[in-house]
Amino acid sequence: MSLAEFLGFAFIQKALFAGVFLALACSLLGVVLVLRRLSLIGDGLAHVAFGGLAAGLVLNVYPLYASLPIVMISSVGIWRLTERARILGDAAIGIVSSLGIASGVILVSLADGFNVDLMSYLFGNILAITGGEAASAPFIAAAVVAFMTVYQREILSVSFDEEFARASGIDHRKINRTIILLAAVVVVFAMKMAGIMLASALLILPAVTALQFALGFKATLVLAGSFGVLAVIGGVAAAFFLDLPAGATIVLANFCFFLLARIGAGLGRAKGP
Repeated sequence: MSLAEFLGFAFIQKALFAGVFLALACSLLGVVLVLRRLSLIGDGLAHVAFGGLAAGLVLNVYPLYASLPIVMISSVGIWRLTERARILGDAAIGIVSSLGIASGVILVSLADGFNVDLMSYLFGNILAITGGEAASAPFIAAAVVAFMTVYQREILSVSFDEEFARASGIDHRKINRTIILLAAVVVVFAMKMAGIMLASALLILPAVTALQFALGFKATLVLAGSFGVLAVIGGVAAAFFLDLPAGATIVLANFCFFLLARIGAGLGRAKGP
């Protein structure tokens, strides 16, 4: 099959269109989350999303519509636990994610078990993404890019030294709140691409891959976005031609980039200046 024939399928076009924009959003936001030592928040919010999906199943509401507000509220809950209750970030994530997964299990049992729709969100199926989901992807990416561009100095300051940012008059609460809410939105939409089980990898892997090169903040963002986008394109193509699960293939492509970057960085250090 030729490249033109491959790209001629409508579901491939939708998968690549949505995947590229969502990968860009995940990768850029992932850099900030990794620098803030909040990389596990993607995993925690994905567990909360399971509860939201289960609620949608019980209430007969479209899964994304049900899970998005629940995950956004939970993300604010994590932030408030760390700010007000003085609970460490990873502990706050653990509390909220365990509550989300427990609620989901109970709701699924009330709904007489899993259905096909819920399973597709658990394990991801970007090739089955809907037109509405694909249309939302550019707006999500635009929101993340706009935030990173407008508040770049503030984000950088808060990420590396929040005490200094506070003393400098930066509204660190607004920055933190926006980061956590954007993470919630990105995780919910990334579920369709890689599934609840793997959504956090789309945030973490491109970011840590780009950070291997020890470049400046802007260059790291560009590299992370590039790796994320290339992993989606390569992952979707490999999944189609090799008949593999698309979400898992995208994550493996990201991991391959990380390994190559790690090896390259190691060789560079071995050669020295």
